[in-house]
Amino acid sequence: MKYTKFGGTGLRVSKLCLGTMTFGLQCDETRSSAIMDAAAEGGIDFFDTADVYPLGGGRTTAGRTEEIVGGWLKGKRHDFILATKCVGQMGPKPWEQGMSRKHILDAIDASLRRLGTDYIDLYQLHGYDRVTPIDEALEALDTVVRTGKARYVGVSNWPAHKIARALGRSELKNIVRIASVQPRYNLLFRSFERDLLPMCGEESIAVIPYNPLAGGLLTGKHDRQAPPSAGTRFSLGTAARRYQERYWNEREFETIAALHPIADEAGMSMATMALCWVMSNPAITAPIIGASSPQQLVDSLAAAERGALPADLKVRLDDLTHGWRAVDAER
Repeated sequence: MKYTKFGGTGLRVSKLCLGTMTFGLQCDETRSSAIMDAAAEGGIDFFDTADVYPLGGGRTTAGRTEEIVGGWLKGKRHDFILATKCVGQMGPKPWEQGMSRKHILDAIDASLRRLGTDYIDLYQLHGYDRVTPIDEALEALDTVVRTGKARYVGVSNWPAHKIARALGRSELKNIVRIASVQPRYNLLFRSFERDLLPMCGEESIAVIPYNPLAGGLLTGKHDRQAPPSAGTRFSLGTAARRYQERYWNEREFETIAALHPIADEAGMSMATMALCWVMSNPAITAPIIGASSPQQLVDSLAAAERGALPADLKVRLDDLTHGWRAVDAER
């Protein structure tokens, strides 16, 4: 496994990050542990989770993923870079969500308990809360770092202009600076190439994109003539509608059909080619890969070993998927 610099920090992380949102609903604890075992054996030592996970659940299941990850990390915490997130609804009270100082400070303490650790390497805001002043959120993150509960802070699902404003406010107030961003990015969704990715390059912000395989659609395993398979993100609980709206449409399936022969010609799987394409963008630090079985990591690890695509192949894929997708940075 290769390592890469984490934005403008001195931290180095594995070129792949293991996403854990399948743990606790799609995958029981035994299978989740097997996936983490396989990731670690493949050299992935950067794990990402969130307090609201598992994907597709609700308030009754929120926190279960962190508990599973924390249990697996027991006795080997120092060997892994651990990231988690807050902002989502964690309870019935109106203050149990968002970017308020109260919720951020409550949420990190709860995550630390579930994860069984006394610090988080990367603590992220999982979305943008329009109600809370940005200074309040940044000052709360500054408190989190200054008290040693987190080493770095980042954001997920923030548009470029909000990050730019946060950077300016942090510089003005001399408080902790956003070190990373977690956007949705793949061959089927490239809108962030317009502004977010160039800005991250200029500002040395690490980019750890999620959905690099479009929820599994870019593996080529789904049939447009059949309904979504059970147990996938396209049929899973509260996540099914969101993923179907994102990717389950004729245009995307037409793109998948055009990508198949290109992958065959290049001698790699669809998943490996799609992930290599993401990694070929110089703005990308480490894609977040998900799995519902250890076997699904094989193609991802092959992409990490292969690295960036040949220039001519990347251009060919760029041309095929050049149409801009309307960005929904709040989703």
